Amino acid sequence: MKNFILTKRLFYVFAVTVLLLPTIVIVAKENNESDKSNKPNKQNILFIAVDDLRTELGCYGKKHIKSPNIDRLASQGTVFEHAYCMVSVCGASRSALLTGTRPKYNRFVSAHIYASKDAPNAIPLNTHFKNHGYTTINNGKVFHFPDDHNDGWSEPAWRPKTPGYALPESREALQKDKEYKEQNQILRNGKPDARGPAWECADVPDDSYGDGKTLEKSLNDLRRLAKDDKPFFLAVGFLKPHLPFVAPKKYWDLYKEDDIVLPENFRYTPKDVPAEAVHNFGELRGYANIPKGNEKISDETAKKLIHGYYACVSYTDAQIGRLLDELESLGIADNTIVVLWGDHGWHLGEHTMWSKHAVFENTMNAPLLLKLPNQKEAKRFSLPVEFIDIYPTLNELAGLPEPQKDQLQGKSLIPLIEKKIVPDKLYAAGRYGAGDTIFDGRYRYSEFRDKKGGGNLVSRMLYDHKTDPRENINIVNHPENVAIIEELSKELQRTIALP
Repeated sequence: MKNFILTKRLFYVFAVTVLLLPTIVIVAKENNESDKSNKPNKQNILFIAVDDLRTELGCYGKKHIKSPNIDRLASQGTVFEHAYCMVSVCGASRSALLTGTRPKYNRFVSAHIYASKDAPNAIPLNTHFKNHGYTTINNGKVFHFPDDHNDGWSEPAWRPKTPGYALPESREALQKDKEYKEQNQILRNGKPDARGPAWECADVPDDSYGDGKTLEKSLNDLRRLAKDDKPFFLAVGFLKPHLPFVAPKKYWDLYKEDDIVLPENFRYTPKDVPAEAVHNFGELRGYANIPKGNEKISDETAKKLIHGYYACVSYTDAQIGRLLDELESLGIADNTIVVLWGDHGWHLGEHTMWSKHAVFENTMNAPLLLKLPNQKEAKRFSLPVEFIDIYPTLNELAGLPEPQKDQLQGKSLIPLIEKKIVPDKLYAAGRYGAGDTIFDGRYRYSEFRDKKGGGNLVSRMLYDHKTDPRENINIVNHPENVAIIEELSKELQRTIALP
């Protein structure tokens, strides 16, 4: 009898549970959704910086370059075809990007500057995310100096300690004779830093160079961060393809030197170009196997340099591929925003130049790729955007408040990506030295001013990318261009805030 009563009671409990189960599930679901709505945005950020990277990549239509991993990222995200740095030199470019503020004549003017000194009141990107609950990690070159805004990282900024060259004979080239060191010291404005060869092809593993070590550190950090409840902001800065062009032999082997075609404007500067716009590429001249003074670069040396640059691009591409693979294997790719940018472009012999440090398209334009979690289709935009747009874009994606009133001078790109809302700003303005430049999607206009003479206008350039995409003919003095020059000059002065 007792067993019968017990069985009957169990039956009633079971029946009531079955009847109430849908209600329980609905309530649990509502509670769960309520919990989610109250939780902070948990999207991680993988922030990849690449030094001296041109838009000479497969995803930018340059099929002679082997960049399968960057191309893979592009096929999953958004490519900005006309993204522009704020200053065509690393330290200044990075400082502007990481603070979201424009350069001025007394701010962000050279490679060797600190954002914390030039813009002491600005809250940099890493500090802002750290202040809002992110674990922030810096591996490799992000700011120009590793101790710049170091308090904005959850751990001290890390850089690899490795010789710049893998081969003993290359390292020996750093110890040049007295005459070479004296020549180099003059070229380097009194800095006694004799350099080795401009390239090296060594049959060594990837981690023989700094970027391979940066990758390994970053992979270990990803594995650790993936287990943490806190979202992360992992900044990974790769040095190559910055000079010297050193990369493992297997990446050199991807290209045949005989197949390399020199730029069609390799031996001449633009017609009617002002003297202020071109330079003698002192950075490259400082390397041991490069002609000094005003001696021209031979075709043979030019092809070797381009070969080395391509090898370095493919080397860095391979490191980026392993980062992306690790996101997938850890199961966090769908919860991680990936942004990849080059700090500025680079001349590979165009207009006789080999370097950045100019206001031409080749130096101002640089790659910008953005992959959103669960992005369903690849997108491309040809409108001009600026690197100071990156900070507000990531800020909006993470759902964070602005760092402080009026600091961010760029515009979030999210309305453009998600709703194709064209921003009010259709210009990209930047500068280098005494030159200021602006691009509106068709015309590039530049002004050079005498900084010592009160900012008086010295010379100008105008290039029509519809008819002259390589910027070979300066048409600033053509009378039919007066109206466009007036418009662009006015916008340039408003944007750059000339003194």
